[in-house]
Amino acid sequence: MNEWKISKIKEFLEMNQMTDELKLRLLNDTRKGVHKIVQEYEKKEEQQRQLKEKFIEMSQFEREFWKKDERIIVGVDEVGRGPLAGPVVACAVVLPEDFCLLGLDDSKKIHKAKHELFYNYIVNHALDVQVGIVEAQEIDEINILQATKKAMREAIHLISLPINHVLIDAVELTGLTYKSTSIIKGDQKSISIAAASIVAKVTRDRIMKEIDHQYPMYQFKKNSGYGTKEHINAIEQYGITEIHRKSFLKSINY
Repeated sequence: MNEWKISKIKEFLEMNQMTDELKLRLLNDTRKGVHKIVQEYEKKEEQQRQLKEKFIEMSQFEREFWKKDERIIVGVDEVGRGPLAGPVVACAVVLPEDFCLLGLDDSKKIHKAKHELFYNYIVNHALDVQVGIVEAQEIDEINILQATKKAMREAIHLISLPINHVLIDAVELTGLTYKSTSIIKGDQKSISIAAASIVAKVTRDRIMKEIDHQYPMYQFKKNSGYGTKEHINAIEQYGITEIHRKSFLKSINY
């Protein structure tokens, strides 16, 4: 390999696994650029190892139920409890036992640039994905906690498979006809809940981008309805809309 250009070595390692023999040959190469390629490769391998460990750790709840022959596990999460405008969106996801998406985590911990990529992978590989939505007017009528629970129930009830168990992020849902477990910080501890959080996040962001066409002055495509300085300034200038949560705005004197 000593006669290979550095670019060719890099290209080779992008397509092939590095063996101990190959690593030794590369380290014996006198070129600093080759040593740097080895370091970058090992760093990438370590990152992959950590991601695999994290994914296995987050699969513990699912694997325990799968061992008990409870195959249809529904992960449930919501997005949009805090904004001043727009709906609360919940998602219910059923993942297959061979599902693997390294880097899956709470949507808030995943770079926004990856949200759409993860969303597409999840909806294309999940056994079922359903969404429940409760609009701002109803949030004002029944309060945000009850609206969140309603959106979650709607998403769960749309699942077409025979549910064995429901894993829910933090919220306790009563009255379900299936066994359920509420997990604090579940979107960091369960791959099913984490997948639901991604789908709910992307779904709600898309809704807010559509609303932005109708009300561009509030910059909903940027703030997703949260109370940013720009959003508050727009409310002061233009007033509130039908998609604003009036019960939330009372707390900031609007």
